[in-house]
Amino acid sequence: MLHSMKKLFSGSLSKPKLAIIITSFIAFSTILSLGVFHGTKAAVNVNVDGEEVSVRTHAKTVADILKELNISVHPEDHLHPSKNTKITDSMQIVWDPAKEVKLVMNNEEQMVWTTTKTVKELLDQKDIKLTEHDKLNVNPSDSIEDKLVIEIEKAFQVTLNVSGEEQQVWSTSTTVADFLEQQEITLNDLDRVEPSLEELVANDSVVNVTRVEKVTDVVEEAIDYGVVTQNDSNLDRGKEQLVQEGQQGKVAKHYEVILENGKEVSRELVKEETLKESLERIVAVGTKAPPQPQQVVSRSNTSSSKEFYVSSTAYTASCNGCSGVTSTGINLKTNPGAKVIAVDPSVIPLGTKVYVEGYGYAVAGDTGGAIKGNKIDVFFPDKEAAYRWGRKKVKIKIIN
Repeated sequence: MLHSMKKLFSGSLSKPKLAIIITSFIAFSTILSLGVFHGTKAAVNVNVDGEEVSVRTHAKTVADILKELNISVHPEDHLHPSKNTKITDSMQIVWDPAKEVKLVMNNEEQMVWTTTKTVKELLDQKDIKLTEHDKLNVNPSDSIEDKLVIEIEKAFQVTLNVSGEEQQVWSTSTTVADFLEQQEITLNDLDRVEPSLEELVANDSVVNVTRVEKVTDVVEEAIDYGVVTQNDSNLDRGKEQLVQEGQQGKVAKHYEVILENGKEVSRELVKEETLKESLERIVAVGTKAPPQPQQVVSRSNTSSSKEFYVSSTAYTASCNGCSGVTSTGINLKTNPGAKVIAVDPSVIPLGTKVYVEGYGYAVAGDTGGAIKGNKIDVFFPDKEAAYRWGRKKVKIKIIN
């Protein structure tokens, strides 16, 4: 064609002009070709991980345009439309690269590839439901980033027994110590915990906290007084007289007491101190020998000798209706050692000293409604002795 054009213009144009025309024609053809090439490109918008990129391309498929952009698509990535889709003008391509996340739940780890945007979306995708008691190391609204670590501690129920009071609580702790700290339970030095603080807490575990206290208990106790007898030659033999009234003392005993959940489990005496000394009871015992017996003529018609037999019974100062004071004024309650018999004054005059077989020397110092004739009632300080005496016939000797 160039040869034809040279021939066409050879007769009328000079060589310089011809060269200019030919050069201009070539430049125009090149520009025209470029315009036609670029005009046939498709305009495509590519969303790369949230950023918009606009390109014009002669690529045939989505895979071709991704190759042009040096984008490697992994199976876990999100790509729309698919790689084999043909390119059309004004096409919108979206590519979200998957991010690798470490998911740790109840100490079990797994690596997860995901294209979700937030932690909550990932948990929903994995169908992981969280309760108010569960623990999550990140916020649900946090964005997913590559190499993110998400730790989940699922809560479980534990039976907590403190001082005998039982309750059901939720926990995500791993040891008994962590669990008690989570429940804001402070242990004292003596408290006992079962299982031990180092053991793991699992679902349906039972944690027992026994509150242990050590306290001091001071108890005051009475000290019995002793009884001392003193021989008194001015008193008739067999007669007793109170010289000094006895008084109880007082002692304070200090005990170390161990309480578990408020109940006493052990008690140990650690100290004893006397608060008040006791005072001995002193009784004078007569040693004076009785005078030689004189013959007494009994007023009774049944006997005129100084010795005769009588029917005897026994009584005490605490009998029903008894005042404890004899008809002659002897207080038997304050003088439990006195030797006294009740008589019929018409047989044995009151104040007579006698000797009763099996009883000893005594004084006729009392009377009784049932004591008539040759009958006597013998005094004893306690009921057991009176019961042992019973009812029997005894010999009585009149002393004076």
